[in-house]
Amino acid sequence: MPFGDRKVAQVAVVVKDIESAKVSYAALFGAPVPPTIVTDPGLSVNMTYRGKPSDAKAKLAFIELPNTQFELIEPIGEDSAWYEGLAKAGNGFHHVAYWVEDMKAAHDELAEQGIVMIQRGDMGEGQYAYFDAPEHGIVIELLEKVRTPLD
Repeated sequence: MPFGDRKVAQVAVVVKDIESAKVSYAALFGAPVPPTIVTDPGLSVNMTYRGKPSDAKAKLAFIELPNTQFELIEPIGEDSAWYEGLAKAGNGFHHVAYWVEDMKAAHDELAEQGIVMIQRGDMGEGQYAYFDAPEHGIVIELLEKVRTPLD
């Protein structure tokens, strides 16, 4: 299975205004309002979007729920899966995420199903990657704690 233990790690939405969205979602879930963080510029974390280097960033806020993490994303810059999702559909669902032990193996399994990687970047010692599954109407994020090469 390309999704590790198949336990959902995170559900994410893209928003136009993270400051108002995090207050609204925190109230909805009965959770504390989370802080906002800004990602490093894409080029500093080896980010690629649709196969090309990207310097996009995003504002992020994480609401911890009992069974998963709920992420809010406000894109900064246009060359990202975050901006693409917001431009296509406005505020709303962006991705569901899973932790994996072997990003390369998961990448290859998804590619065999015609599900292509659209964005990736370094994340500390690990990495993240988004995979577009348009026939299912979703984007899947895979998270890896210790980065393994994809080529």
